[in-house]
Amino acid sequence: MYSRAYILLKREFQELKNNNYEGISAFPISEDMMQWDVDIEGLQNTIWHGAFFQLRICFTSEYNFVPPVVKFRTIPFHPNVDPHSGKPCIDFLDSPRKWNRSYTLSSILLTLQVMLSNPVLENPVNLEAAHILMKDETLYRLIILRLFHQPLPSKDGGSESPKEPDKLNRSIKSVSFSDYYKTWSGIATSKATEYFRTPFLKDPKFIKQYYNWKKDDLRYTKEWSLRW
Repeated sequence: MYSRAYILLKREFQELKNNNYEGISAFPISEDMMQWDVDIEGLQNTIWHGAFFQLRICFTSEYNFVPPVVKFRTIPFHPNVDPHSGKPCIDFLDSPRKWNRSYTLSSILLTLQVMLSNPVLENPVNLEAAHILMKDETLYRLIILRLFHQPLPSKDGGSESPKEPDKLNRSIKSVSFSDYYKTWSGIATSKATEYFRTPFLKDPKFIKQYYNWKKDDLRYTKEWSLRW
């Protein structure tokens, strides 16, 4: 007889496959569906686009009463990812008190994808990444490009950094960047201030809003510099 957690994860796996989110794939690697391998690509029009990260998610038989354990196996140089354990600093994953049973496999993966390009710098877990980002954003971008993007071959047989600075920009949106950042801060870090701790994933319009932002990226041609 299958456990409650198994049945839930089976259903959420089907939901994930049906939605076919761009840049996200996940598959169970154990028969009881308690362990998963995940691949996430950064969002388009950010410095993380084209960079792929492998993660491991471990559920327990108590899911969805408690959150799973999530760790990056390909650890990004990111203020909100522990550089040693690969554990992302996400509110509802860090604390069972912050966890809500309405959260699903899809909402976890979408949050991880958005977190990459929307770091929160208050009480970071990777101090070096946060320090560089606050002191010199251009240097931080170059580090990300060199760490997680394949260099382009040069004419002399060597390699050079990508020459597409436009990819470091995000399209002008109908929603202000301030509102966008505040919204995602609420779910992207457990170290955010109380003002930003908004359980946005409880909103049933979460997926719809996520796609609205992505559509806006493709809709507008004028670019504005990404804050991070």
